[in-house]
Amino acid sequence: MHSLVASTVLPVATFFANQVTESSYVQDIFYALATVCLLFIVAAIGLIDAGLVRRKNLLDTWVQKIVCAVIAGFGMLVIGYAIWEAQYYQAFGGANPVGQAIHDWWLFGPAITHFSQNLDPKLFPTADVYQVFMAFFVAYAMVAGTLLHSAGLERVKALPMYIICLVAGAFVIPIVLYYTWGSTSPLTNRGLHDYIGIFSLYIVVGVWALLIAWRAGPRLGAFSNDPRTIGPIPHNLGWSAAGVGVLLFAAPFAFLGCGYIVAGSGYYGISLTTSGFGIVVLNIFMAYIGGGLGGALISYRTKNPIMALIGVAAGYIGAGASLDIGLPWQVFIVAFIASFVVYAVFLLLYRLKIDDKKIVPLALGGGIYSALAAGIVGAGDKTGGYFGLTGKYAPQHASITLGMQVIGILVTVAIALVSGLIVIVGLEKTIGLRVTEDEEVAGLDDTYWKAPPPPYADVPAVGGNGQPAPEGVGALPGAPA
Repeated sequence: MHSLVASTVLPVATFFANQVTESSYVQDIFYALATVCLLFIVAAIGLIDAGLVRRKNLLDTWVQKIVCAVIAGFGMLVIGYAIWEAQYYQAFGGANPVGQAIHDWWLFGPAITHFSQNLDPKLFPTADVYQVFMAFFVAYAMVAGTLLHSAGLERVKALPMYIICLVAGAFVIPIVLYYTWGSTSPLTNRGLHDYIGIFSLYIVVGVWALLIAWRAGPRLGAFSNDPRTIGPIPHNLGWSAAGVGVLLFAAPFAFLGCGYIVAGSGYYGISLTTSGFGIVVLNIFMAYIGGGLGGALISYRTKNPIMALIGVAAGYIGAGASLDIGLPWQVFIVAFIASFVVYAVFLLLYRLKIDDKKIVPLALGGGIYSALAAGIVGAGDKTGGYFGLTGKYAPQHASITLGMQVIGILVTVAIALVSGLIVIVGLEKTIGLRVTEDEEVAGLDDTYWKAPPPPYADVPAVGGNGQPAPEGVGALPGAPA
């Protein structure tokens, strides 16, 4: 993986048997399964949003979401993964670590254009595993693309959304990954802790989602009556519930890919924290239960089912940075509280008239809370470094601190905010972010695909089944109807 000298393109005839051992194939299968499960998470987010949008935007929601995922993944494939790899080249003492990492691991680099058995293990140890791990990163970026699309549902044009996802997947998320995710990243090596990508995925996406929702403005009828529409009323919450079910199934396998399996030694979190495979699996379910119970309490109190659905996601995001270091009872408490943190951000956005029901509350609110919680749960735990290294990169030479978690949040928010303002506001001022009001009223299925929905799909006086709309339908949980 880590080239210490200039890479040499090896002849095809060269064969290195220790690149294709039984142990490497076990890890290949492990990370391949985790990668596939990340794709299930993409599908889960699609189902959740398909249930939340109006019928007249259903087809376009699926198309835009899939394309956003593919474009974000493409950006990670071309250069994003190579940017993340630079941290290891620095740890192993390369002369030009960033340049060499990009040379070796971009889409046309030697590490990607050769089979693992033809790569010298002195230059690219366990190449097969890290080639599979690259696919894991591509799927990771695809999840980011689907989440970013969710922030502009039913009103943001396709082209600016695609540009946003490309820049995020190719540059912004990889840069934050380089600083915060991986055992030799600059901040991890000083005591920062993450597990499922709270900084690089959730906080970054949360900041960008906030900017998208703010600059695009609310959907027609979201906060005040509009005679042309019933407003953003969910089309089918059953689909959203099915999406949560897919998420529950896929997430445990995907999250386990955020760590190392070391034969004869154990399972370690991505920051090289000592962990345990069984405890992580148990912690994931404790996060589901804690977040789900908190969300259920809020839903019954407010007479609205939305938080019952997203409470589970609030739990695993809120505990996401602690899953590899916390004890099950600690994770349960962290996840339970996370639902109330997410709901508080939810209500704040409503007061500010920012039209986002889930991404900013979950990703930004839940992500910041998760990062802080990990600094408390894991305070003093050893982290950082890499196997076989000494000195400032020795295994577990650093300790987790709350202060470093705060620094990680500030660095991540700064990178995301500056880059987001440049990209999102830049697009707004040039090609524009939002569809016209006439296009929004007609529906994006008709606008983009000439596929108008049934006439009852969005009429001011009726609900989605052609009957009078129930009082308060579409209101935010806990908010006035």
